[in-house]
Amino acid sequence: MASGFFAILDDIGALMDDVAVTAKVAAKKTAGILGDDLAVNAEKSTGFLTSRELPVLWAITKGSLINKLIIVPVALLLNVFFPVAIEYVLILGGFYLAYEGVEKIVEFFFHHKDNAHEAAEEVVTDDRVAEKAKVKSAIMTDFILSVEIVIIALGTVLEESMMIQVVTVSAIAILATVGVYGIVAIIVRMDDAGFKLIKSSGDKGFFSKLGHLLVKALPVIIKILSVVGTIALILVSGGIFVHNIDYLHHLLPNIPTTVKEVVLGLLAGLLVLLVVTGTKKVVQLVKQ
Repeated sequence: MASGFFAILDDIGALMDDVAVTAKVAAKKTAGILGDDLAVNAEKSTGFLTSRELPVLWAITKGSLINKLIIVPVALLLNVFFPVAIEYVLILGGFYLAYEGVEKIVEFFFHHKDNAHEAAEEVVTDDRVAEKAKVKSAIMTDFILSVEIVIIALGTVLEESMMIQVVTVSAIAILATVGVYGIVAIIVRMDDAGFKLIKSSGDKGFFSKLGHLLVKALPVIIKILSVVGTIALILVSGGIFVHNIDYLHHLLPNIPTTVKEVVLGLLAGLLVLLVVTGTKKVVQLVKQ
């Protein structure tokens, strides 16, 4: 009886050793997407009232966890019974990410003059409605990025047993959620930490200077993350097309992959933006 118990412990230990190795490889493979995920979600988790920052971030984090609970088992089942469907899901997600990235670029270059008008509208707009809309958008974007993270992690353990696949992919999914949103939480609370340092130090000495640095650095970091997040959306979407569509993968082999991904991401985003804009105009005409 005792020997059987220790044999089980030995099997568990061997499994954990294998998982540790595969998880390390999967983490390296997904590091780039995790970086993009961080940039995109940090940008999407800001712009709220200070009192609402953590509640909003927690709402997005819960949505991200639910995304993973859906994606991981579905990805594992599709990999066994219908693996080709994974590519189609990724490609559709690529179009969505490209659309989000291009929409941000278009808004920056062509609609930024309406900021004063938008600010006036925000006063009379229900803040909670706007908050829910932004949370919903963040969770949707997280879903697409999570799909790619899970698929890439799964791709590193395809030759392993089902148990190792399940545990490794689950570990990466948890890391992607806890790690990314933990860092985002630190970023969005930088200014509060800075104000506390200034107050506790009496606005004198090293800690006061550190506090002022944190307060001044936050808007700069947010702007940087906004730009990086937009670029990440374009690159990730273009990467999905290049790696999952053979024709595009072999198209113009002399052009650097990064350039190809940017161009494809921009073209796909513009295409979807035109379709969405055209559809909205048609719906408005029909209503009139």
